[in-house]
Parts: sequence; C-alpha cells; structure tokens
Amino acid sequence: MRKTLAALAVASLALAGSLATPAHAEGERFVFVSHAPDSDSWWNTIKNALKVASSQMGVTVEYRNPPTGDLADMARIVEQATASNPAGIISTIADFNVLKGPLAKAVEQGIPVITVNSGTIEESKDIGALLHIGQPEYAAGFAAGERAKAAGVKKFLCVNHYITNPASVQRCQGFADGLNVPLGNQMIDTGLDPSEVKNKVSAYLRANADTDGIIALGPNSAEPTIAALKENGMAGQVHFGTFDLSAGISAAIKDGTIAFAIDQQPYLQGYLPVVLLTNYARYGVIPPNAINSGPGFITKDNIALVEKLAGEYR
Repeated sequence: MRKTLAALAVASLALAGSLATPAHAEGERFVFVSHAPDSDSWWNTIKNALKVASSQMGVTVEYRNPPTGDLADMARIVEQATASNPAGIISTIADFNVLKGPLAKAVEQGIPVITVNSGTIEESKDIGALLHIGQPEYAAGFAAGERAKAAGVKKFLCVNHYITNPASVQRCQGFADGLNVPLGNQMIDTGLDPSEVKNKVSAYLRANADTDGIIALGPNSAEPTIAALKENGMAGQVHFGTFDLSAGISAAIKDGTIAFAIDQQPYLQGYLPVVLLTNYARYGVIPPNAINSGPGFITKDNIALVEKLAGEYR
C-alpha cells in the first residue's frame, strides 16, 4: 500500500511538473507602435510598463514611434512591423483614416493586434483588433467639463498641443459639451515647443480677459501653461484642469494652481497588452471586451497617493 501511495505521489508530482511547463516556445516578440514624438516625456510611463511586462512574461517588446509625431511616418512603421512578422502588434489609433489600412493588413496577415491609448472601441473593432485598452477621450473631456461647470466656469481655453490627433479634439469638444457651451475658438493649436505654448496661452488670456477656466491636454501643454499663469499672476485665479500627470502637474495640484488631473493610467496601457498578447500566443485566451483604463481624477485629496509614482507608474 505504501509503495502504491509513493508511486502515486511521484506520478502526481510528475503530472504537476508537466502542467506547470506549458508546451510552447517562450520568448515571443511584440511591437508597440505609438504616435508620440521623441520629445513627449509622458510616454515614459508606458515604456516603463513595457519593460516590466516583458521581463515578467519572458518576451521581447520593441517600442517604435515617429520621431516628430508624423502620422504618415507612423503608418509606415506599422507596415514595417507587420513585415517583420511579430507575435503581435500593439498600436495607438492616432488617426483612424491614416492607420486603419496598415493595422487591418496586419490582422489580415494573421498578426494579433491590440489597440491602446488613442482611438475608440468602435474603430478598434473596425480594424479587426482583439480589443482596445484606453480612455474614452470624449467622455473624459465631458466629465472634466462637468467639474468645471460645477465650479462656475463660463468661458474657457483648451490648450491643444497635438491638434493633428483627433483624440485631442475629442477631449476639447467633450469639455465644451460638459460645460454646455460651443467649443469655437476656445481651442488653440499651440504645438509642442514649450516657449510657444506659454506665449500662445499668455496671448490668448490677454485677448480674452474673461476666461475663467483652462483645460490642458497633458504635460506638454499643462506645464508651459502653469508657467504662463504664474508669470501673469493668474495662478490659482482660474479653474485649471489637465489630462495626465507629471511631476510639474503634481506640484501644481498641491499648490492650488491646478484643480485636477485626469488619470488615464498609462501604465496599464503598456502593461496589459503585453500580458494579454503573451497569454493569447501561448494559450489562446483573451478577454472578449475592451478595457477602460480611465478616466480617474487626481486632486489635492488624493495626490499624496500617486505623486511619488508620477512619470514611472502613474
């Protein structure tokens, strides 16, 4: 009887060992394609997430982007990624009309695609992607507009540093609709140069002295706007919200210059698709629905929970 039990125990251990070792070749290679120019530091959190996920999963993730943010260049990068036949592609949908073709071709070639960050769930489905991970940009802007309306904002400025990305316009339009006012010329195209952003914000506020609210679309527009407000003595005098987080934004929330930052949790946008694609490649399992990584709101009440992680995990 003891010999039988011992034999069963050995057999059980052997079976457990075989179950713990999946029958697949590890070391899959994935390509992550973003629309971000090299100058956009916000993407450092996503890059960090890619490193963590690739290490944990035992895979390789190549991050590729158009150095200047040119979307035609991004489309070519997607085509090049497809030609390299990776185990999966992760991509933003910065402009559906520009990227639909290249991403759909990757799907047609049999490459699993997950879309993240920019774009909508509907656009992701149209491309044939497995799912979308990101923040509904219009809805996030609308929620921010509702907050501004509750604070008494009547006229606002939307500081758009990346106006060629439709998602940025969705944010501004959502904000205007949340306030129940027309967007009109309250959205300005500032570009990415910090000095230009600061100068254009200052010029707008001089020309529109009744502006009582500001929404910025990320650190590239928020941080120069902070500088402009402090320079002209308006810091803390206008209701100021922004998308995304950085060390400068965190400090401005603490000192009262910024009322809130909208957190789309970019770490999840980098981490989750790598984990999901790895499991899909190895076991054929994938969630059936899109994943909303945001929006969440960071204010003085909860900034202490996240400020030490800003730029790395938040």
